[in-house]
Amino acid sequence: MGKLTVYEAINQMRELSKAGEAFSFSFMSFSDSKQSTEGIVEVRRGRLTTKSAEMDKKNDDIIQPYTDLDILEPRQFYIPSLMTFNGQKTKLL
Repeated sequence: MGKLTVYEAINQMRELSKAGEAFSFSFMSFSDSKQSTEGIVEVRRGRLTTKSAEMDKKNDDIIQPYTDLDILEPRQFYIPSLMTFNGQKTKLL
């Protein structure tokens, strides 16, 4: 089984989110303001959400908001940092 690209995974995640379905994924955290990472974030049950008007326009094309359904909190991640989707590893290109 080959790896999905992060963009193939994002497209599948968007389709599942539209259908109201949850999925698991992981990514490497990164704080642009602190220029640091807290390591790998694992989301057991999540769903992508739409981008809000308040989001930073500078990185709008690479930031993806989501809701962590286990804690019911809105979050976001950098699309290129996506590492897994439903247990399948991803690759950047």
